[in-house]
Amino acid sequence: MAANGNFSIIAPDLGRIFLFMGSISCLPFLVTLAFGELDLLLPMASAPLGFAAVGASLVSVPRRDGEAQLSAALASVALIWLVAALIGALPFTFGNGMPYTDSVFEAMSGWTSTGLSLIPSVDDTPKTLLFWRSLTQWLGGIGIVAFTIAMASRSGLTQFRLYRSEGRIEAFMPSVVSTASQMWRIYLIVTFASIGLILLSGVSVWDAVNIAMTAIATGGFSIHSAGIMYYQNPLLEMLVIPIMIAGAMPFKIYYLMYIRRQLRLFRDPQAYLLLALIVIGCAVVTWDLLSLTDLDPPTALRRGAFMVTSGVTCTGFQNADLMEWPGVTVLFLSMLMLIGGSAGSTAGGIKLARVTLAGESLVWWFRRLFVTGRVVVPFRHDGRLVKYDTAELEISKNMLVIVFFILTVFIISIVLLHIEASASYDSNDVIFEVVSAMSNVGLSNGFVNPGMSVASKWLFIFAMWFGRLELVPVIMLASVAVRTGRRVRPSRKKRFGMTSTSAKLCALLMVRRRQGHSQIGVFQLQGGPDHAESDEQQDKLDCKEEERNRDERAAVSDKISVVDIDESVENGKLKIHPRLDCVEERYLLEGTGQEYGKEWRDP
Repeated sequence: MAANGNFSIIAPDLGRIFLFMGSISCLPFLVTLAFGELDLLLPMASAPLGFAAVGASLVSVPRRDGEAQLSAALASVALIWLVAALIGALPFTFGNGMPYTDSVFEAMSGWTSTGLSLIPSVDDTPKTLLFWRSLTQWLGGIGIVAFTIAMASRSGLTQFRLYRSEGRIEAFMPSVVSTASQMWRIYLIVTFASIGLILLSGVSVWDAVNIAMTAIATGGFSIHSAGIMYYQNPLLEMLVIPIMIAGAMPFKIYYLMYIRRQLRLFRDPQAYLLLALIVIGCAVVTWDLLSLTDLDPPTALRRGAFMVTSGVTCTGFQNADLMEWPGVTVLFLSMLMLIGGSAGSTAGGIKLARVTLAGESLVWWFRRLFVTGRVVVPFRHDGRLVKYDTAELEISKNMLVIVFFILTVFIISIVLLHIEASASYDSNDVIFEVVSAMSNVGLSNGFVNPGMSVASKWLFIFAMWFGRLELVPVIMLASVAVRTGRRVRPSRKKRFGMTSTSAKLCALLMVRRRQGHSQIGVFQLQGGPDHAESDEQQDKLDCKEEERNRDERAAVSDKISVVDIDESVENGKLKIHPRLDCVEERYLLEGTGQEYGKEWRDP
């Protein structure tokens, strides 16, 4: 019942999101007409038509008054991104002849701004599909929900929860609509500035537009199979570096620069840490390339600076073959990719905000070890004093996400090593590739290729989806799916071999007040063994719930309280847990969604 209510509350908003996605996915038609690829009109039309069909069906759901729960918003955002990949894959299947699994991989890599690709030959791919790839990365970098909220101009608690569920924490405006609108205004300005900057390198306008869109989105898709290395243009590589850094910076900095004319680049801890990681990473990687390979200093510096910036910002552009690099250098680059860019940017990874909070909490923990129990050590974050209880809660949540993120990387890596046991890649190569997918980076050593097994491809699809939404929304969607599956299981009639009459449907717990206590009797299911609850089992009922509702039960002591029935069965008998906070005139057979009976009174 609660799930249905949340769905009817949030369904119209989800419908609008898909309708806006359908509208924006018509942009590739301009490229189709400009380059005369008229045979791509129908394949490309599959995406906007698919989004429009899903959106129209959801908008038609009658809206229920109220605000959706946070769990519903989290699950809905995970569903939005999954459906976006499933529908966004259609043009690749119909227009390029790719298997649907490979197409879903390509679409998920685009929407999550990852950059891994399974297209056999990018150079031979129609320009319409190449622009579709770039567009998905450009939209996915800033966020699908953030884009549609800005376009819809409708604020509210539901919109706020959808916005936050996508991993967005920016709140530099009074409402999420204002914040999303300002973010998109800044995003457009930076994108056009990036196009102008890349044109200075001498590439064509077509190349500059696509490179700029995927660079500012920290995505990494290219319109050539060789990627950035296709151009053999050191000036282009140096011009792309500041664009990648700009995409990984927190957008709040641009808002302060654009609106308030305040430059706080080195006052923001995330921006400071990002630049520090790039400088340290460049020094370490350049030293490794000089000491462990035969590269000359200018080439080592050029490749080291570009690859480290691409890894830290989670962009994925490459100007070197990682299979030629020392293993220790690749492992160091994996660590930088795992950390990722700033929260509130287009970058992926664990996020610098979480790393900063983890460092502060570690220092706080050690400070508390060196004082007596009576001394209160304050916790400060972002220059503000945080209450003890709040600090403990936020630190626990932060560390849980970090640990779960890293644990997922290793679990997927172990599974892939078993599936692809015959491949000529060692564990370092696999871990690097999984980190690249989970952190939405896109750097590759060649492990990801069209020849992988279908199971491996879907594992990478899951990793990209899981990493982009920062774990929790996907977990919540799985939880909602499991609960929904339980509701549609066969009724208890079928499970217990019952054939007729409501008297055979369930057991009722009768509660009668007697001398301040509850006398409990259980009616057994017909068809089950004749076995009554013992006094010892009855004493194990929830006493806390009974104490909390003592006053309510006193007012209805002459009635029978009808209770919910637990799903599990023990010794052929239902285990019953009473809900003593109300007396109802009906009862619900849990698992079927059907109501039975009328008011029951003391016989």
